[in-house]
Amino acid sequence: MSQPSFHTDPACVGHHIGGQRPDTGAATRKQDVFNPATGERARQVALAEPADVARAVAAAQAAFPAWADTPPIRRARVLFKFLELLNRHRDTLAAMITSEHGKVFSDAQGEVTRGIEIVEFACGIPQLLKGDYSEQVSTGIDNWTMRQPLGVVAGITPFNFPVMVPCWMFPVALACGNTFVLKPSPIDPSPSLFMARLLKEAGLPDGVFNVVQGDKVAVDALIDHPDVKALSFVGSTPIAHAIYERGAHHGKRVQALGGAKNHMVVMPDADVEAAVDALVGSAYGSAGERCMAISVAVLVGEAGDRIVPLLEKRTRDLKVASGLLPDAEMGPIVSAAALERISGYIADGAASGAKLVVDGRGFKPADAGLAAGFWLGGTLFDHVTPDMRIWREEIFGPVLCCVRVPDMDSALKLVNGHEFGNGVACFTASGHTAREFARRVQAGMVGINVPIPVPMAWQGFGGWKKSLFGDMHAYGEEGVRFYTKQKSVMQRFFADGQAGDGNAFVMPTAK
Repeated sequence: MSQPSFHTDPACVGHHIGGQRPDTGAATRKQDVFNPATGERARQVALAEPADVARAVAAAQAAFPAWADTPPIRRARVLFKFLELLNRHRDTLAAMITSEHGKVFSDAQGEVTRGIEIVEFACGIPQLLKGDYSEQVSTGIDNWTMRQPLGVVAGITPFNFPVMVPCWMFPVALACGNTFVLKPSPIDPSPSLFMARLLKEAGLPDGVFNVVQGDKVAVDALIDHPDVKALSFVGSTPIAHAIYERGAHHGKRVQALGGAKNHMVVMPDADVEAAVDALVGSAYGSAGERCMAISVAVLVGEAGDRIVPLLEKRTRDLKVASGLLPDAEMGPIVSAAALERISGYIADGAASGAKLVVDGRGFKPADAGLAAGFWLGGTLFDHVTPDMRIWREEIFGPVLCCVRVPDMDSALKLVNGHEFGNGVACFTASGHTAREFARRVQAGMVGINVPIPVPMAWQGFGGWKKSLFGDMHAYGEEGVRFYTKQKSVMQRFFADGQAGDGNAFVMPTAK
């Protein structure tokens, strides 16, 4: 496969504020951006100071009145043009993702497609913003509701999906009439600027969508800024909890999606080959750097002895290579720091007594030119127990832990006993088992013979327990509710010559 040409800022990736780019602000602080496959520095990214955030919020605040007054159908037309541009440049964005994140190109294409689906959903905003109307709630009085935008809203997004996760947020927010400030991960910042360029090309007015590159300094400035009315966040649970608390302290609406430890329960009656395919793809796809990755296989009864040998072979045979190679199944780890952290978990798991069936720490790429990259092979543990860190904590890497239990009740107890409740799956041929599992499991997203049950654009994404802080899930109709506030209107007109009711000192009731 020939590498697609793609746009990047070769020297320093900057901000997009008020329609102007590249904008590096004062650029007193910068961070290196690496190619994970080679380990080489590809470019730098400017890290925003509070003054840069203030400029972005000011631009969004200035653009808000006109954008909010733009009829929803006209806002949708801008998004339709953006949708066409996204489809046209899908491979460009995918190549950007692969070059800065490391995931294989086909996986990056899938990420962009998932983002496109949210834009498709947001294009239906005239229907989604329809209110309710009740005639004659009392004599001569009608009542209706409408949904109106909040104002300036912000998104703080992670490195693992630099296109899809921002698309969970800004298309719906913009369609609802808000203006937006995006703070993407500084690890892979280029896709955010490319999407900003496409939005401008689609006709979005300057200031409606802004990007500030940065780190904790930019995040804190967004949380503390009085003109930011709502924050959407995806990342680790400790940061999600901190942002939720701090945002709520400032009176903001907050939607903070945190960590995960997704389990896949394999019953003895499951199709073994299908279960193994699902476990390998969901555990090692994107190098396990997904909040919906399956990181724990819960093997029920005799399923364990049948599945682990097959998992061992498939893990050893995994094609780990540059994400731009067409036959690559897994690319590198995103950064040197992440590689060190994941390797530490593998060492801890082995020391705690789990059986290390396949150790990915010795992996070396076939291409000697990639030797300095951030490489790790697929790793498989068996006989993991709930007292081990590798079961309790989110590893966020290509490490699959197998836990053996005797029956479904034990499997449910294990899954429900974890502090996270993001996604879960069950592989079985029994309709009764599937129904009971889906009804009793404590997780926000459930797959039955589906390993990664990410909801479609119109359904909404979100977990339970410490995987979500806030009341509403991402995108879908939940997203429309998050980015709008409801207003109720009671209306009455008197006919000519009709007298009013006089002074009313009691709570009005229907008459």
